[in-house]
Amino acid sequence: MDIRPILTTLRRHKTAAALIVLEIALTCAIVCNALFLIGQRIEKINQPSGIAEQELLEVRLGGIGTQVNATARTREDLAALRGLPGVKSAVAINQLPFRRNSWNTSLQLTPDQERPTLNAAQYFGSEGALSTLGVQLVAGRDFQADEIRDLEEVSKDEEMEAKGSSVILSEATARKMFPNGDALGKTIYTGRMPLRVVGVVKELARPVTVESNTTYSMILPVRVNYDVGFYLIRVTDPARRDEVLAAAVSALEKVDSSRLVRAKRTYTEQREKFFQNDRAMVGLLITVCVALLVVTALGIVGLASFWVQQRTKQIGIRRALGATRGQILRYFQTENFLLATVGIVLGMLLAYSINLWLMSAYELPRMPASYLPIGAVLLWLLGQVAVFGPAHRAAAVPPAVATRSA
Repeated sequence: MDIRPILTTLRRHKTAAALIVLEIALTCAIVCNALFLIGQRIEKINQPSGIAEQELLEVRLGGIGTQVNATARTREDLAALRGLPGVKSAVAINQLPFRRNSWNTSLQLTPDQERPTLNAAQYFGSEGALSTLGVQLVAGRDFQADEIRDLEEVSKDEEMEAKGSSVILSEATARKMFPNGDALGKTIYTGRMPLRVVGVVKELARPVTVESNTTYSMILPVRVNYDVGFYLIRVTDPARRDEVLAAAVSALEKVDSSRLVRAKRTYTEQREKFFQNDRAMVGLLITVCVALLVVTALGIVGLASFWVQQRTKQIGIRRALGATRGQILRYFQTENFLLATVGIVLGMLLAYSINLWLMSAYELPRMPASYLPIGAVLLWLLGQVAVFGPAHRAAAVPPAVATRSA
């Protein structure tokens, strides 16, 4: 199709054409960045924890009144929990992936290293912690009984810094610390305390998500009591989680009724709560995208309808000279395609500029170039769908009626 008549017509309607181009450009820029942010949030929400999420329950207790020895009481609690029907295993632990609070420590290759190699989440795990969490050991071994110590004992041991401890690393941590070799048997340091790597697990996410290192974590052979940590229970059947959770709370109250149950929930409930703001943000961004696309489509429909009305005589003359309905339809579709293309080119430049601002202001990563053609195709299709109705009505006007209407 010869586009010269289209360009001539657009030059006579510069203001209206410019407004549509500007609307398409703004929509393209905002939608491209919004789609990128939606993708980032969805990736964050769906990131794996590395643990047996569907099988885990947690119970948090708090003391009221005079408390007995918390370490001794924890042993009684765990014995009661492990004896319950439907319980595969149970441990006391200090934290889990995807929580608002986190125990962390810096790791380095030498005690005198000026800057640490990385910051890792610090999990405390006693006997059975790996099997209860459901993490996959890919190298080395689990902790031995003589390596595990009570947290109270460790905190009072003045020689602990010199003696050090064994440690199990996540695979991501091991690769970061030793990118050119096997981490097993190597020694790393937290401050000046040596840590001997005895095992590597495939994945164990951090409690608090950090964009640059979501899986840098480690497990130390330390027993915590219920007053410092909480109870983690792994069930044999995920369908019985609610039943086992109620039985667990009842068993703990029988052991010591002078304690308060601060929290009881499945791990999936905890994970959903942690990411609820991210899901809300995804919903908000989707709503913004849909609203922008609807407004843009209505603008295209309104302008096309106005131009059809203004060009009734021109359409009638073209029909009288032999133009088919298909040619009239393609005329308006081509006109919209040209306007959309100019708007999309400007929108891509604006989208890139917005992304640079987001990178500097909010430390977001660079938007992949693939989002730009996605936005372009979306707006091209939107434009063609939006203009089809007015263009179809124009093509359906009989030549005689169109000529008389002038």
